[in-house]
Amino acid sequence: MDYGKWKYQQKKKDQKAKANSKQSELKEVRLRPGTDEHDIKIKTDKARGFFKDGHKVQFTILFRGRQMAHREIGFKLFEDITKSFEDIAHVELTPRVQGRRMTMMLAPGVKTKPVPKAAPSRPPVAQAQPPSPPTPAPAEQPTPASE
Repeated sequence: MDYGKWKYQQKKKDQKAKANSKQSELKEVRLRPGTDEHDIKIKTDKARGFFKDGHKVQFTILFRGRQMAHREIGFKLFEDITKSFEDIAHVELTPRVQGRRMTMMLAPGVKTKPVPKAAPSRPPVAQAQPPSPPTPAPAEQPTPASE
């Protein structure tokens, strides 16, 4: 067999394999702490489309000036975003602060939590109630003695 012909066939084979493979891209959604709810909904809807296409999505919140003093707003925003994607995505990288930027990465697919093994079921045991303390008898009043 000719070496040049073999090398050409290998190259074509590699090109075909590369064309058939689907690469997952990283998409980014940028937000600010003051982004309005409607704008966030539009961006999360776009991210939902990315998840359906099989892409990972990195959410980034950019802080300016005094906004850095209120990073809890960013964490709350990421928490809300995570809850909205529970059905189709899972957190791959937890929220991190790097300078004036806070990032979180979500990946498509739901991570299942390991289900603990169930203990063998037993019938409920009737609990014996402790005896109640004896009730004191009504105090007898002394009768007047006749003299």
